[in-house]
Amino acid sequence: SAMCFSEYLKDGGKIDTIERDEERIAEAKENIKKVGVEDKINIFEGDAVEILPTMNDKYDVVFIDAAKGQQALRMLKDDGIIFADNILYKGYAMSDYNKHKQRTAVTHLRQYIKETTENPELETEILEVGDGLAITKKKIEK
Repeated sequence: SAMCFSEYLKDGGKIDTIERDEERIAEAKENIKKVGVEDKINIFEGDAVEILPTMNDKYDVVFIDAAKGQQALRMLKDDGIIFADNILYKGYAMSDYNKHKQRTAVTHLRQYIKETTENPELETEILEVGDGLAITKKKIEK
């Protein structure tokens, strides 16, 4: 995803990405080098739950492809956008699905949807493409 997004960066733009799986990290580094975007993409290695609280930068765009949470909102610039992928989780997030195996994931997704759709500082649209995409825009403070 980071390599795809890198095509649309402004001059001097940077992408920070977090990955905890060692095989995916190695594959990402190899692919980033092949494409020649090492100067645009920084990989943080480890668990996002531990890394995100240590990050203090503000971002124009945040792409979430894993656990959804408040950290994204904290790190978003005014007028920034969050893309949260797989937000509908096979439709479970918007149904009465309650099986134990996926209960925690479904609960977190529902909480994220509630927080981003009910927060008056945000505008959120949920698109039913793929497994669902939530697009959240932070309103400009006036």
